[in-house]
Amino acid sequence: MRAGRAVPGAAGCGRLLAAGLRPLLGGPGPCWATARRAAGRWPSPGLSVPQAAEVEQQVLRAGGPCGRFIARPQLARTVQRCLQAGSGPQPVVLECAPGPGVLTRTLLNAGVRVVALESHPVFLSKLQSLENSLDGQLKVIYGDFFRLDPLVTGAVKPPAVCSDKLFEAMGIAAVPWRADVPVKIFGIFPQRKERNTLWRLLFILYECSSIYRYGRVELNIFISEKEYKVLTAKPGELRIYQALSVLWQVGCDIQLLHMEPWSSFLTNLKNGRLAIPKSTRLPNDHLCLVRLTPQQNLFTGGLKPANSATFIFMVKQCLTKPRSKLTDRLNSWSLDNADKLLKALEIPEYIETGNVYPEDYKRLFCALQNSSVFTESWFHDEVLESIRNINL
Repeated sequence: MRAGRAVPGAAGCGRLLAAGLRPLLGGPGPCWATARRAAGRWPSPGLSVPQAAEVEQQVLRAGGPCGRFIARPQLARTVQRCLQAGSGPQPVVLECAPGPGVLTRTLLNAGVRVVALESHPVFLSKLQSLENSLDGQLKVIYGDFFRLDPLVTGAVKPPAVCSDKLFEAMGIAAVPWRADVPVKIFGIFPQRKERNTLWRLLFILYECSSIYRYGRVELNIFISEKEYKVLTAKPGELRIYQALSVLWQVGCDIQLLHMEPWSSFLTNLKNGRLAIPKSTRLPNDHLCLVRLTPQQNLFTGGLKPANSATFIFMVKQCLTKPRSKLTDRLNSWSLDNADKLLKALEIPEYIETGNVYPEDYKRLFCALQNSSVFTESWFHDEVLESIRNINL
């Protein structure tokens, strides 16, 4: 292993990525950030991609915290094609928890520039050896994406990582919101933290903080089928149309890229299987590869990062009881002209909150900015409390 690349102990983010930053900030050897190909593609290094049986043995020997991994080369090629869809220069791909590296090698062979963010010491060592054999196409960083920018005071302990140090190590600068996607992120959501992770990402999206401080970062994620159904639920589907549905549909263009049976994924549990969460109301036979691309026009009409937490809380309050009348909810906020407001917005007066379209919630919020309802201290207190409760 290269000197200075061992798994670090408890330290702040600066020390965590110091070894990775030295060659980028003028140290010996070519700078990874300035070695980008103009066309956004690299020549294929012709790496061998292990078969599923070999990968399974590697994963079982590695042990460690439970995770799910891509083991089949065919699935890796499918994901690679999804990530490379479109013409023109391709942004760098940040691969979260690549594990045995089947997708990593497939992406590299396709000429993709990859940053691998890995926290498992066994997989980290193998990925670093692969990095050393290549000429800047792969960058390996110790860290855990699902512990990015934790809400803690004091030094951040690894494998938690700070987004500013991570993006500095990748050589990616912030771009205007309406610019092209600066980076693509791929990952498989942890089963236990799936809903919390979606909420956490939602808050930082609307706040333009963390990864979204650098622009419209594109997420390509495997999530459970039931959570995908919630994200794309339509008004009137009262059992699954939730605040999460509205907020993600307002914030992002949501594309289903691929559906794969749970059995296709590998886990490091001793029995080699991954428990499938039970779902009585929704189908949950697959993991869904979903692309979440932030809307260019998200911050228009009065919605801004500064007031986005209030918008999120308004939607959550409205959909707490999806069969309640929207006018009743507005009147509960001491709004005297609720009927006139809905009429001006061409929203039916007696509509239930579970039948309001996502774009109408945004229009309603923007109209409410002209009233004094959201200056109430009790409202802001509840917004802040809601934010504190969303933490990975």
